[in-house]
Amino acid sequence: MATLQNIRNHGVALLVIVGVAMLAFILGDFLNSGSSFFNRSRENVAEIEGESIHYTEWEAAKEQLTEVYKIESGRSDFDEDMTAQMRQQVWQMLVMDYTLRAEGKKIGMDVTADELSELCIGEHPHQLIQGRRAFFDETGKFNRDLLVRFLASLEQDSENAEQAANLKQAKTYWLYWEKAVRLTQMQEKYTHLIQSLVKANSLDAKYAFNARQTSVDVNYVVKPYYAVADSLVKISDRDIKRLYNLHKPLYKQTPNRAIEYVAFDIKPSEQDFIDTKAVLEKLQEEFRTSDDVAYVVNPNSDRMYDGRDYSEETIPAEFKEFAFHKGAKVGDVTEILFLNGDTYAMARLMACGYNMPDSVELKAIAQQEGQEDAELGWFKADQLQRSIAEPAFNGKRGTRFTVAQGLGEQTFEIMEVSKATPKVKVAILERKVTPSSKTYSILYNQAKQFIVNNKDEEAFRSAAKEAGMVLVPQFNLQENTDKVGQLKNSRAIVRWAFEAKEGQISDVFECGDQFIVAALTEVNYGDYRSLEAVRTELSAEAINNKKAELIIKELNGVASLEDAAKALSVNVQHAENISLSSNRFGQNGQEPAIVGAALAVDANVLSAPIKGNMGVYMLQAGEKLVKEGEFNAAQEKQQLMGRYSYTIPYQALTLIQDKADIKDNRANFQ
Repeated sequence: MATLQNIRNHGVALLVIVGVAMLAFILGDFLNSGSSFFNRSRENVAEIEGESIHYTEWEAAKEQLTEVYKIESGRSDFDEDMTAQMRQQVWQMLVMDYTLRAEGKKIGMDVTADELSELCIGEHPHQLIQGRRAFFDETGKFNRDLLVRFLASLEQDSENAEQAANLKQAKTYWLYWEKAVRLTQMQEKYTHLIQSLVKANSLDAKYAFNARQTSVDVNYVVKPYYAVADSLVKISDRDIKRLYNLHKPLYKQTPNRAIEYVAFDIKPSEQDFIDTKAVLEKLQEEFRTSDDVAYVVNPNSDRMYDGRDYSEETIPAEFKEFAFHKGAKVGDVTEILFLNGDTYAMARLMACGYNMPDSVELKAIAQQEGQEDAELGWFKADQLQRSIAEPAFNGKRGTRFTVAQGLGEQTFEIMEVSKATPKVKVAILERKVTPSSKTYSILYNQAKQFIVNNKDEEAFRSAAKEAGMVLVPQFNLQENTDKVGQLKNSRAIVRWAFEAKEGQISDVFECGDQFIVAALTEVNYGDYRSLEAVRTELSAEAINNKKAELIIKELNGVASLEDAAKALSVNVQHAENISLSSNRFGQNGQEPAIVGAALAVDANVLSAPIKGNMGVYMLQAGEKLVKEGEFNAAQEKQQLMGRYSYTIPYQALTLIQDKADIKDNRANFQ
């Protein structure tokens, strides 16, 4: 009881304590749950029109496109450039998908499930589906029955791991094209809508007709800007700033960096050549005498021995004479040869004196009733899987054989074989000379020492020039740039450039067969290039403006083209058929202001001096020439709409992406 009374006496204080404790608990729970929210937001690759793209969606989309490329190309060995291209394609599809979805919500536009189904598997599928070779028959044309059978196969249960993998790949392939069809249909709907809103009117039609029909011949004089010495004019910072503000919209940019780098080639030393040859010398006797040559070759050679048959055309050229000379016999072995300046090799003749065809013509036998056999064409042995090549090249015309393929089996028939020609089997043990770990370490330390001795940009440049090294500049590196110029595996340099300070020297980067050391020479922030970044081009324009003023002063008071020519020390020139349908003025290139003036001035009246792109002009136009022809408003509008049909779709789709709210965080995941 005393305890309860004590609690009552301190009730207010306890309530405060309990309240604080509960608040701490609630805040703690919120912050803990919030931490997962914030962590998840950090896992977003992008945000497009308010929709978050989680890295799992990004990775899944990349994997999906990779599988599609594997199936379409029959390859899986994609290089760095191809991988970067696929990443960019995925990004473009995501941006287009999400921006079109956002636009669709605003105007009530979408692709329904029924519509998508009709586009993918209807009587007349979308061209993206009809263009897939997976659904071509033996005539090379789209066959809807093959499409239907393919889709039916996706519902099968897999019996083993290999079938499960094949089934997963097939589903991935189909889902990609289904998504691509939907996106393409959204694009077409949107651009058709925009096109329906843009019409050529009567004024457009009349202007286009007149521009094409009306022309004029012009006598003129021009004094080029280069004919005036730069020393005769002076420009100020005010002139440059005025031009910068005038042209600023042209200087829109994505934040970027510029670097200069030097390369240390990772190449083998003299000792590496000696050591590589010594390896082959050590194996020489065993290679010559072993009954299991593959046991000797395959663990030690850059070229595996698989018992393949070589013809005179397919054997490596350096061993052709050895394998096919008249006295060649099984067991012959070459000496150790030095090839291509970087490889040691020796060869052993394993079989000779027999003939085999160079190629075979195959037919795939239909697996179900109603299907037709497919003639596949001619193949050489290295164009076929080994499981197909062996029975194909060892069989006779008319022979059939069956091999496991994908989710089932496939039977082939040998339709024809080429004439048998001499073949040999040759085991080749070769080793390309590569830098040893010791050589690698020496070269790496040289690059490291270069950094230690040159810690700022000025010293970096001076040391490189003194050592005769090439300083390679690289401009406009953006946060998502995949690599620096042609340097292999150089994404790490881009990441460094966006973390370093201007003037900083990098650590050593290994890029393929080079060590790279870079200096960060420019850091460009903001939405527009800085005045200093464009000062050179602005200065050139400002100088030309001042020169134009001087030339115009020289022309003050002239009453004829002859007087103008004398004042400028130039000749009177002639330009024919000047019209608004072209911006070119005679032989002077793009001069839209001069073309417009030529058609605007009265006939035989001397114009005022006109500032052009390459110089200052004075014109005297003749009578306007109007071609015969009747204005047909409907026809002109149709022609204009035809032009719009090519330009509007691209412009519309580009515009919605340019105006979209996109936060791009891809750099954090590359």
